[in-house]
Amino acid sequence: MSSQPSAPSFDAKAFLATLTESPGVYRMLDAEARVLYVGKAKNLKKRVSSYFQKTGQSPRIVLMLQQVANVEITATRSEAEALILENTLIKKLSPKYNILFRDDKSYPYICLTGHEFPRLAYHRGGFDKKSRYFGPFPSGLAARQSIELLQKTFLLRTCEDAVFAHRSRPCLMHQIRRCKAPCVGLVLRDDYAGDVRLAELFLRGRQSEVIDGLTARMQVAAEALQFEAAAQLRDQVRSLQAVLHRQYVSSTGEEDADILAIVAERGEVCVNLAMVRGGLHLGDRAHFPAGGAEGEIDAAEALAAFIDQHYLEHPVPKRIVVGVDRAEEGTVKAVVSPPRNERERAWLAMAEKNAQLAMIARRQSKHRAGSRLAALQEALELAEPPARIECFDVSHTMGEGTVASCVVCVGGAMKKSDYRRFNIAGVTPGDDYAAMRQALTRRYEKVATGEAVAPDLILIDGGKGQHRIAREVFDELGLGHLVSVGVAKGEERKPGMETLFVHGRAEPLQLAPDYTGFHLIQEIRDEAHRFAIAGHRARRAKARGRSKLEDVPGIGPTRRRSLLAHFGGLDGVMSATVEDLRRADGISRKMAQTIFDHLHTS
Repeated sequence: MSSQPSAPSFDAKAFLATLTESPGVYRMLDAEARVLYVGKAKNLKKRVSSYFQKTGQSPRIVLMLQQVANVEITATRSEAEALILENTLIKKLSPKYNILFRDDKSYPYICLTGHEFPRLAYHRGGFDKKSRYFGPFPSGLAARQSIELLQKTFLLRTCEDAVFAHRSRPCLMHQIRRCKAPCVGLVLRDDYAGDVRLAELFLRGRQSEVIDGLTARMQVAAEALQFEAAAQLRDQVRSLQAVLHRQYVSSTGEEDADILAIVAERGEVCVNLAMVRGGLHLGDRAHFPAGGAEGEIDAAEALAAFIDQHYLEHPVPKRIVVGVDRAEEGTVKAVVSPPRNERERAWLAMAEKNAQLAMIARRQSKHRAGSRLAALQEALELAEPPARIECFDVSHTMGEGTVASCVVCVGGAMKKSDYRRFNIAGVTPGDDYAAMRQALTRRYEKVATGEAVAPDLILIDGGKGQHRIAREVFDELGLGHLVSVGVAKGEERKPGMETLFVHGRAEPLQLAPDYTGFHLIQEIRDEAHRFAIAGHRARRAKARGRSKLEDVPGIGPTRRRSLLAHFGGLDGVMSATVEDLRRADGISRKMAQTIFDHLHTS
């Protein structure tokens, strides 16, 4: 890879004559060497020349070219390499004329784990090689609805491994006919594997094959006078058919496709991504450019930017249906095209309608957020509306599993990618003051050293005492200038009766329940409370859910389930003698002694 800067005194004609025809990345700079724009090209000479030789450029590009004082290029070995470098530089430099789509939230998948009895699960994040993943889904709701359907139809387990390994009798999910209870051996492994295969076929878009197979099995059961089994198969078929019938725009080809609809108006742009997987329309998600791309944004430019950035990190489907031509060629051009038939035109029309609705909702949300921030500024007598607000809360159960949360509100909207949890350790159980001190110290010592951004306002969920601890921490860290408010619950903990302890004010403040700025404080405080409780429950469950049997050498999941079933649970195993353990299936005298010693000495 080679880097070649242009001459210090920029001369477009002279510079273009020196350009290579290799693929690469170009950076347009202003007179102060600030990067205005980063782009990629299959042919650098052809692409960069088009800016200075082509007429009819968009107003945004014309505005940018008026400021260009220099152009730097980096030649790469391939167009794909150029795309990766371009994306890296855009995220790092945030050039003001680039259109950047940031999607902080990963897309959800459905997972079938690689266990002996696979678990059907909702998944975000990295992939495990032993498991199978299906998706992505445009929203968590779409993924969970599919899981619910599969669970009702194929009765696959959805419980966590710790729960599955320790069951001694069927749980509620079996009683309401949502699971076949493989945890206690109520279904043979081969029969369960057959249900898993059917679920996998359905997730891969082969719905007709699944329904035909279930129908054939239903007829066989009916002819054999196995009416209960036939009725269960009938219900499975009806559940799957009901889903297919609900699809407003479904595909008989059982294909995968993304539909990209773009709306650009009033200086705003929205790209709406609708997903069709296995012929089923799963829903859509609206995307808006992040940062401050200056000038009027052209729809074709925005579409090109979204395609390049989105599909660099997400799988490319067989078809990408678009309503406008892209401004420039991209790396996935082979699968991108306008709608080919009536079905695809219906997909696109629905996506465009939802893009319009998303844009209207966003404008209304921005207006509401601005009003609430202005009201909060007035109530707290701040110099400016607080652009970044952080809120802390502590959660535990009688001192067990203490977790502190920090939630973040930016521009009047919650920013979940900046949320943090702190597992509290080394303090007296139940000491909320010490827990709050530890969380605040861990968060703001990074602000004190310049490693993290400082908020404009800090909310402490607690009364005067909690707020006093916060001020002590800030003073110790040399951050006494930070603005903070303690939010104390009102009488009988009724919402709307909260008292605010504002730093610098002698008397507490109580805002009217219908005051818009107060509504924002309540929303942020409630989110901090929710996030803290969720973290505490997860920490507590992890501590309680682990069985001592899991640490016994030579005891795997199958033998552990057998022991728990034999003795009726962990308490029964704990009270068993060596002779009792030896009588369980598959347990030798030596193994029985090992189990007993481990359970009673560790």
